[in-house]
Amino acid sequence: MPAFQRYIGVDYSGAETAESSLKGLRVYQAAPGAPAVEVAPPPSPRKYWTRRGLAQWLADTLAEDIPTLVGIDHGFSFPLRYFEVHHLLPDWPAFLDDFQAHWPTDEPHTYVDFVRDGVCGRGAERTGSSRWRRICEQRCRAKSVFHFDVQGSVAKSTHAGIPWLRLLRGRLGPKLRFWPFDGWELRPGCSVVAEVYPSLWRQAYPLEGATGDQRDAYVVASWLRDADADGRLALALAPQLTDFERAVAGVEGWILGLW
Repeated sequence: MPAFQRYIGVDYSGAETAESSLKGLRVYQAAPGAPAVEVAPPPSPRKYWTRRGLAQWLADTLAEDIPTLVGIDHGFSFPLRYFEVHHLLPDWPAFLDDFQAHWPTDEPHTYVDFVRDGVCGRGAERTGSSRWRRICEQRCRAKSVFHFDVQGSVAKSTHAGIPWLRLLRGRLGPKLRFWPFDGWELRPGCSVVAEVYPSLWRQAYPLEGATGDQRDAYVVASWLRDADADGRLALALAPQLTDFERAVAGVEGWILGLW
């Protein structure tokens, strides 16, 4: 029997500001045994999702008594080296607060590049090197969360998205769990948000006539649905890690579906 009743795939975007209508920010949703369909933003003058609007919609949706699994394709945390260099405790909730205080990319009219350039925030106090990669990024050969301004980079979306994870955590409390930071095993009845990497599953889920962003959100929702149905999700929630790797991943995060 599936652990969840709803699956949401988000292809994220770190472009422009939290209030900007972003063509690259896409959401697909699926139910057990049903195809994934695109979710349009609530009616407004804006044609596409905004990051603020998406966070508010997720908060409302995940407050419902429907166990939901959400996959978002940006980094949820930083390499352990970041914590060491900046003398931070290896504690994810504390990291969220510290990051938002320095990179307030959830505030109005704030571009990620504004913080990078010192126009606002205190980003210079919390920088990282593109040579620093999390264990999960090393394993799947993904780019570092600090590798800006290159094709295929998730650095900008990560720096734009992390403050909204903090908002969801604050709004929903124990009703919502962030994997694996809140534990590697599921808690019955809870909704879960996890980091995903659509490239792992893209070939298995073609979608004709879609943009790349639509396709990636569709891929995520579809894989989550299928993996929950056939047992792969249970395996994905227990990746083959050493005790050391598991401890580090509890701080750095892990990509769901990466063995």
